[in-house]
Amino acid sequence: MRGVLIAALICLLPQWGMAAECRDESFDGAEFAICRVNLAQEDLRLFLRDANGEVMGSFRRIEDALGPNAQLGFATNAGMYHEDRSPVGLYQEDGLVEQGIITSAGPGNFGMLPNGVFCIFDGFAAVIESRAFAAAPPRCRYATQSGPMLVIDGALHPRFLPDSSSLNVRNGVGVDETGEVAIFAISNEAVNFHHFARLFRDHLGANNALYLDGRVSRLHAPALGRSDFGFPLGPILGTVVDAE
Repeated sequence: MRGVLIAALICLLPQWGMAAECRDESFDGAEFAICRVNLAQEDLRLFLRDANGEVMGSFRRIEDALGPNAQLGFATNAGMYHEDRSPVGLYQEDGLVEQGIITSAGPGNFGMLPNGVFCIFDGFAAVIESRAFAAAPPRCRYATQSGPMLVIDGALHPRFLPDSSSLNVRNGVGVDETGEVAIFAISNEAVNFHHFARLFRDHLGANNALYLDGRVSRLHAPALGRSDFGFPLGPILGTVVDAE
């Protein structure tokens, strides 16, 4: 009887490690959608082009390309892109590099150094500052570069101001201290960079986190009854699960 009771209680707890789980959370007066992906159990990939070399750019087109036996469990935009929707910085998919890394400062959020790379290995991931990545490139299976870094070894990006009036919907990614859980967040309302970075460091416990994008940010999270739509995207991060 005691074993049955314990099993029942476990079933009531959030099963972050069993699948990509998404839920809405509050932090410092703002609402965010948070998704955690256990990389030891979930198949997290980058998506850009279909079999004909065309940029897919939407959650629906990716699901169509996966075929009848698989679907997206979770997905979000994966970094900045040009007008033709090609990646601005490093993009590596299943070991093949489409776009090389950029380490120089430049205009816009991407060029606000330090920026970084989200690198997916087999069973774990890391957010790595771009110049450190370029100096000793790790063997990522998937990698996408974006910027700026939100959190660098526990410190907020030095250019973020607490009272900044630059407000936007924002999305980003961090990793937990083990590297086995990737933590994705998208704001449900406009926030500044400082607020968004503190979300990752102070609420989500990520010592390294990377900004993915702003006003184009979108989320596919069936658990939340949500699949955002709009103009086409460039690179997309998502988990692949068996079709229900």
